[in-house]
Amino acid sequence: MSYVIGIDSSTTATKAQLVDPDGNVVAVVSSEYEYETPQPLWSEQSPELWWTATCEAVSGVLAAAAIQADQVAAVGLTGQMHGLVLLDRNGKVLRPAILWNDQRTGAECDEIRDRVGRDRLIQITGNDALTGFTAPKILWVRNNEPEVFARAAHVLLPKDYVRFRLTGEYASDRAGGAGTILFDLATRTWSPEVLAALDLEPDLFPRTFEGHEVTGTVTAAAAAATGLAAGTPIVAGAGDQAANGVAVGAIDPGVVGLSLGTSGVVFTATDSPAVEPQGRLHAFCHGAAGRWHFMGVMLSAAGSFRWFRDTLAPGEDFGDLAAAAGAVPAGSDGLLFLPYLTGERTPHPDPLARGAFVGLTVRHDRHHLTRAVLEGVSFGLRDSFELIRASGSADLTEVRASGGGTQSPVWRQILADVLETEIRTVSTAEGAAQGAAMLAAVGAGWFASAAEVSASWLRVDPPTVPGAEVAVYNDLYGAYSNLYPALRDTMHQLSASTP
Repeated sequence: MSYVIGIDSSTTATKAQLVDPDGNVVAVVSSEYEYETPQPLWSEQSPELWWTATCEAVSGVLAAAAIQADQVAAVGLTGQMHGLVLLDRNGKVLRPAILWNDQRTGAECDEIRDRVGRDRLIQITGNDALTGFTAPKILWVRNNEPEVFARAAHVLLPKDYVRFRLTGEYASDRAGGAGTILFDLATRTWSPEVLAALDLEPDLFPRTFEGHEVTGTVTAAAAAATGLAAGTPIVAGAGDQAANGVAVGAIDPGVVGLSLGTSGVVFTATDSPAVEPQGRLHAFCHGAAGRWHFMGVMLSAAGSFRWFRDTLAPGEDFGDLAAAAGAVPAGSDGLLFLPYLTGERTPHPDPLARGAFVGLTVRHDRHHLTRAVLEGVSFGLRDSFELIRASGSADLTEVRASGGGTQSPVWRQILADVLETEIRTVSTAEGAAQGAAMLAAVGAGWFASAAEVSASWLRVDPPTVPGAEVAVYNDLYGAYSNLYPALRDTMHQLSASTP
């Protein structure tokens, strides 16, 4: 029997997942690491951590499954998006990678808007300039570390540094390329207009490939380090959210992937390069060839629930907390929670947005607070659904949910009621790694397309259907939508006064 491997290089760990031709996960091994915050708003990581963790995870998964290296038919890559890795002409790392959650580049975002024009930037790339994206990070290095930038010969994304160490090739996938906001969304390649406006040389950027295409093969040195066989094909893969979209089957328009992890993501495919005119939704190339996608992102989804548990109910089980909240009536007896604990992206691209409980009285107890958190996150996800519906790009026919938060029946019911749609969970514990393995299966020739492998491998659970509380939540969503405009100036004032 042969297998494929999906490698997910995330912010805190690298996972390797071994999958057989029937879609069964045979083994998963993870290797963890940390990232650094050397200054306020900064987030950096040594690329060597990803490579060391890749070697540990891949060799570990081969050992756990007790298979031979030549049984691996192909490897797919995924990982954190938007990061910046700079290499010199000899492939040496020039500085720590600047990560997706780094917030230092506000001035560079303004510079990009000035040089390209905000409306034109959205028209070409599908996105406004936000601090998380790669392009402003490049400009920050040029503006603040000119001696480093002068030596830069290659710009890579984090997972593509892993690709470079595996194959010796400078390459990327088109979903990841679009996430730099240097891509022409319609042509699925680097935008000459944007690069010229920003005075960036095209030679800095790697060739890009569709998610299933082979970008190189494992070198002898990488084989010795990882346990893979030399010559094993490495396919392009996709950024973590596009890979998760493949994993949950959000490939054809109308199927929505809802990821309820630390952050919350609403993901839907389009069959053409659609753009939200104000840039409030991210518009990127899909990991599936010939597809694009809209994506709404809230920064603190299940992360809000974790904060609540750790702060107000330390040691409590998440499932027990959520189950107890099920006894509280919908609307939490007039209590609302604004889940902007780490700023926000959709629909308010505001790093200074802050969280709040609104409507507290002496009648409220911990169970009310718990339910308000679950409801507030669900309202935040509805913001993205409303923008997608308003775009007219796709009729939303089915929601497929993944992530730790969806394990709670109470939270699933709240989501179904708030979103007014059926929620189906999928049997995908490691969504991004699974999506990378699916793309590897296409690259290995097992399937003709991402849609075909998804249809074969995906297992979808029975739905949670909207219930009697839909009308209650429709009324409350209007109140929730008024909170950010009403509190914005206060949030910014408080942020400015905080060291």
